[in-house]
Amino acid sequence: MNLVIVESPTKSKTISKLLGKDYKVLSSYGHVRDLPKSKLGIDVENDFKPEYVIPTRARKNVNLLKKEAKESKNVILATDEDREGEAIAYHLSYILGLKDNYQRIAFHEITESAIREALKNPRKINMDLVDAQQARRMLDRIVGYKLSPFLWKKIARGLSAGRVQSVALRLVVEREREIEKFKPQEYWSVIALLRKDVNEFEASLVKKDGKPIDKLEIKNEQEAKKILGELEGATYEVESVEKKEVSRSPLPPFTTSTLQQEASKKLGYSAKFTMSLAQKLYENGFITYHRTDSLNLSEQSLFAAKDFIIKEYGEKYWEGFPRRFKTKSKGAQEAHEAIRPSYPDKTPESLKMDEKQHRLYVLIWKRFVASQMSKAVFNTHTADIRAGIYGFRVSGQILKFDGFLRIYPIKFEEKEIPELKVKDILDLKELKPEQHFTQPPARYNEASLIKALEENGIGRPSTYAPILSNIQDRNYIEKNEQRRFQPTEIGTVVNDLLVENFPQVVDINFTAQMEEELDKVAQGEKKLLPVIEEFYDPFMDNLEEKYKSIEKKEIAETPTDKICPKCSSPLIIKLGRYGRFYACSNFPKCKYTESLEQNNLNIQCPKCKEGELVPKRTRTKKVFYGCSNYPKCDYALWYKPTGKFCPKCNAMLVESGKKWIKCSNKECVYKVEKEEKM
Repeated sequence: MNLVIVESPTKSKTISKLLGKDYKVLSSYGHVRDLPKSKLGIDVENDFKPEYVIPTRARKNVNLLKKEAKESKNVILATDEDREGEAIAYHLSYILGLKDNYQRIAFHEITESAIREALKNPRKINMDLVDAQQARRMLDRIVGYKLSPFLWKKIARGLSAGRVQSVALRLVVEREREIEKFKPQEYWSVIALLRKDVNEFEASLVKKDGKPIDKLEIKNEQEAKKILGELEGATYEVESVEKKEVSRSPLPPFTTSTLQQEASKKLGYSAKFTMSLAQKLYENGFITYHRTDSLNLSEQSLFAAKDFIIKEYGEKYWEGFPRRFKTKSKGAQEAHEAIRPSYPDKTPESLKMDEKQHRLYVLIWKRFVASQMSKAVFNTHTADIRAGIYGFRVSGQILKFDGFLRIYPIKFEEKEIPELKVKDILDLKELKPEQHFTQPPARYNEASLIKALEENGIGRPSTYAPILSNIQDRNYIEKNEQRRFQPTEIGTVVNDLLVENFPQVVDINFTAQMEEELDKVAQGEKKLLPVIEEFYDPFMDNLEEKYKSIEKKEIAETPTDKICPKCSSPLIIKLGRYGRFYACSNFPKCKYTESLEQNNLNIQCPKCKEGELVPKRTRTKKVFYGCSNYPKCDYALWYKPTGKFCPKCNAMLVESGKKWIKCSNKECVYKVEKEEKM
C-alpha cells in the first residue's frame, strides 16, 4: 500500500476517489509541529534553534500516521506547494522518521491528470522553502512574544503586537489622520445645455484661450459668474469631431489578493471567509490552489478555455490566441498558477456545492473564462465646441461588441450624442455653474487595505486574511456603517507607541524589505540565521531601553477628582483593551472599576437595588447592560433598558430596534411601539 499524506480530510477524500485502491490517503490536519504556546520556543543563545513540540490536538493523529507509515511500502508527502505546505511536509518527515524513504509531490489542482503527473515526478523536500517559513514564523514569534508583554506593562493586558499586523494598523491610523486634517477646497464647473435640431445634450467647459482649465481653477461662485458673463452672447460652434473604435481588454484571472478584493466588493465576503470558501473549493477539486500571487496559466487550461468559448459563444468570442498575463506583484511565485477552475468546461450550474461556495466559484469561473475572450469594442464620439475664448467638450460611447462583457460585466456608461459636424452652430439652452468640494481620502475597506498591503510589499498571499482578522479581533480597528475601517482609541494608542519607540518594526519599507529577505531565503540566495540575527540584536537592545524610559502613567492613566466607593482611594481613568474606564489607584489591593458611561442611564439595578445598569462590552465587542455591582450582582440585559417595567410580569422593559419596546423576560410576549403610551 502507498500512503499519501495531505493537510485536510476533505482533500484526502477527493484524492482517494481519484487514485483508487492502491493508495491510502490520510490527513495531517494541518501542522503537526509548532513552537510552544507557553514560551518563546526559540533558543536565542544557540543559533536561534527552534524548540518544536507536537500540539496536544495533533498527538492522536500523529500516532495513527506513524503506525500507517510503518505498514506502507511508500510514503508520499502531498502537502500544498507553498512555504507552509513544504514546512508541513518537513515536519511530517521528521516525526515519521522518513530519511530518504519518502517522495514529495506537489500539484496546483486536484485533478487525476495533475496528481498522476506529480506521482511520475517526485522530488525531495525543498529546505529553502522550509527555512523561509521557519524564518517568518520565528520573526513573528520574536516580535509577538517580546513586544506584546511590553504593551501589557505600558498600556493594558491582553494587547498584542505583530510584525506585519502592526504595519496594517499603521496604514489605517495614518489614513484616519489624513481625513481629520483634510480641509475641503471649493471649486466650480460650468455646464452648457446645448441643442442641435431637436436633440439636447450637455457639454463641459474644458478650455480657455486654447489651454486646458484645471479642475480646481474656478475657485468660487464669483469666478464662475464672471465666465458666464464673458460667455453672454457667444456663438457655440463645433470646432472638431472625432469618432473612433476603442477596445477594452478583460481582466486577468484571480490571484489571492484580487480574489479577496473582488469577493469583498461584489459578494460582501470578508477576506477570511473568502479564503475559507476557496479552501473548500480547492479541496473538492473545483479550483486550482488559492494561495498564489502568480498569473500563470497552464497550456491545458488555455486550450480548454478556447474550446469552451468557441463551442458556447462562437468563434468571434475567442480572442484568436491564448491570452497570457504577467504579474506586477513584488516577489510573485511565478512557478505557481493563477486561481482558475480545475475544469473550465464545467459551468457553475453543472456542479453541486452550497450557495456561498457557488457564488465564489461563479466569480472565479467567469473571471478565468472572460480572460480568454475577445475584447469589448465601443464606438466613441467626441466633439470640441468653441464659444468665444472658451472651449466645451462632449463625449459619448456606444457598445459595439460585448466580447468578454457577455459573461463578466464591468461598469461602463453608454451615452449617445447627436450627430455633430465641424462648423455646426448649436443653440444654447442654459449655462449651469455647479459648486463642488474636494473630498478627503476614503477610509480603507477590506478590498482597498489588501490592495495597499500588496502594493507596498507587505505580507504574502497566505497572510492577508489573518492580518485583517487579527487587528479586528484585537479591537485595534473596527468597521463603521459603511463597512470601512476606523482605528479604535486603543488601536491609535498602540500604533503611536510603536511608531514613536519601535519605528523599524512598523516601518512600511523595512517590513517590505524583510519580505524580500524571506523571498531570498526561499530562493536559496540567503540563509535563515543571518536574517534572524540582523533583526534580533538591534530590536532587543531598543526594547530593553524602552522598558526603562517609558512610564505607563504617561500613556494609559489619567488622574481624576473621583473617590473609590470601596476603599476611598482616588479613582483614575485607565485605558483598557476595549476603551477607557474608571479604576481604583489602589490596584491590585482594590479591584473596583466603573464604566465612564455609567451615569448615562441612571437606572437602578432591579435585582440587587444597589448598583446601576451601565453599558459594557463582551470580548467580541458586543454591547450589553450589566449591574455596576458586578461580580456581586450578575444582572445583565442584551437590549438597552428603559427604566420602566412590564405591566404583565414586572420585568424590565427594553428598547428593541428603532421602533419597539418589549419585555426583557423571554417568556413574556408584551411589546408596544415606542410612540404608544406604556
